[in-house]
Amino acid sequence: MTDVVLTIKIMPESPEVNMEDLETKVKSEIKKFINEDSDMKTEIEPVAFGLNALKIIFVMDESIGSPDPLEESIEKFEEVASVEVVDVRRALG
Repeated sequence: MTDVVLTIKIMPESPEVNMEDLETKVKSEIKKFINEDSDMKTEIEPVAFGLNALKIIFVMDESIGSPDPLEESIEKFEEVASVEVVDVRRALG
């Protein structure tokens, strides 16, 4: 199998959510899901009225399958309003 690069976008419940704490929790959940310590890139994307979205880009093995279970586990966090996989690409190289 090959690797895929995923980008997930997490919308917090409110502008008061501590984005650094949320990032730490989400990265921990991703590591559990992919069963390895992968490099991750984080971006904070302004949305509106002080609300920011957290985008995390990471690599996982294609054999793991759908990222739906990861989305569902992150959506259970009380400070998360929504989670969406916004990009999936096969890794080259």
